[in-house]
Amino acid sequence: MAGLRIFSYLPNPRVWKATIAARFCGVAVEVRGASGKELRDWLWDYDARPLAEGEHQSLSGLARTGRVGLTGAQLFKTDAFLEAQPFGNVPAAFGPDGHIGIFESNSIMRAVARLGEATYRLYGRDAYEASRIDSFLDVSLVFARDSQIYLLALSDGTVDAAIHAQAKQAFAIYASGLEQALSPRREVLVGDRLSLADICFAAELALFMNEHARAALLKERGLDKILHTGVENDYPLVFAHFARLIAHEHFKPDLKPYVEKLLSKAAA
Repeated sequence: MAGLRIFSYLPNPRVWKATIAARFCGVAVEVRGASGKELRDWLWDYDARPLAEGEHQSLSGLARTGRVGLTGAQLFKTDAFLEAQPFGNVPAAFGPDGHIGIFESNSIMRAVARLGEATYRLYGRDAYEASRIDSFLDVSLVFARDSQIYLLALSDGTVDAAIHAQAKQAFAIYASGLEQALSPRREVLVGDRLSLADICFAAELALFMNEHARAALLKERGLDKILHTGVENDYPLVFAHFARLIAHEHFKPDLKPYVEKLLSKAAA
């Protein structure tokens, strides 16, 4: 039995925070899901599954209106799902019995680290390291909020100069702090070994790279890419660290194909 089950739209770098942590810690994590559009035809539950033909009508009493990312869509969420996941969003994680729900990707990642701390201490070696890791995770949440607004606006074609400017500022603040943390030539964000801080950073930057897939829309609106051609020169330590992480054996299975696909779109 998996130590944790996760239900989400896929692919999703924020889910991979947990799967990367699981490889370090030897924790069994099961991931269920499909593309965002396909999740409209799934039963949202601990035992999440695609709806069979004709089930939509029989389960109409479970229909709920989607919000972030699936705004306005009719989604079929069980009462048990909403009891475990009070905000009703994905990624949604569950303990082995399905009763305890864990939400928000950083918290799901933390759960994996706690389950496997005897194998690898991803959450620091003492209270001080753990608290410094939390500091990076909290800063990442601030960046993640602005990046999500930006990426959703790119996806639905509503991006404008104000949303772009907010995301650009958020990225500059986030990347500048990380650049300082990695100075002069550090290879990890906290302590002397990889931690949850590094995993979270890699996943959030990989997700932000979806900007490359919407370059034509940005150009049409008279906006430049935030991850422009020279951005690696602006934050050399940040992008060198990202490259190291993408090549790492525990990051590579999830993030490398995803990043390479987006980079190929950037080159095109």
